[in-house]
Amino acid sequence: MNVIVDYDAGNLRSVQRACAEVGFDACITSDGSAVAHAARIIFPGVGAAGSAMRTLRERKLDVALKHAFANGTPMLGICLGLQISLDHSEENDQVTLGLIPGEVKRFRFDDPMRKIPHMGWNEVKVVQSHPVLEGVEAGDEFYFVHAYHPAPANVGDIYALTDYEGEFCSAAGHGNYFATQFHPEKSGRVGLELLSRFFSWDGKLQDGQ
Repeated sequence: MNVIVDYDAGNLRSVQRACAEVGFDACITSDGSAVAHAARIIFPGVGAAGSAMRTLRERKLDVALKHAFANGTPMLGICLGLQISLDHSEENDQVTLGLIPGEVKRFRFDDPMRKIPHMGWNEVKVVQSHPVLEGVEAGDEFYFVHAYHPAPANVGDIYALTDYEGEFCSAAGHGNYFATQFHPEKSGRVGLELLSRFFSWDGKLQDGQ
């Protein structure tokens, strides 16, 4: 069973509809056992790191996600799902899941006219190949809405960059976990194609690791 993790962090139905559009069923669930034993997991989200982590812990979903990660289940994080998969977030000074080493930082700009949050369409530049990103080409744009951005500790976990008054990591991964700061479910054709590739991914990288 493919699952979409429900931890009261929004936009789940749009993710589910996008999955259906590319021909895959995905069940929305807050049941830890279903998440721990899923065939594939989508971990989306919008909102704040503190409340998200509190709900994950209350529902034991943090334990379920770590179990699935350790077992090699293919996992896709989206937006807040990516952010709370690192070790720590500046938002609410929050300890997070630790699936990808690193932290999440707030955008800070010298130019007071530069808007926060970063919202709208922006180019995603692939800097390291990954099966889920195989069809992304130079100039392809995806939809963003976020005030914080991931900063993985290891350059090997950074798969794409986006420029917003300087480059930030817009796609990261570690083993069987891959995640995007942008919203593929809101990104038209290129986003749907990315989702479709996730459902074909076996959780391994191209070198078999």
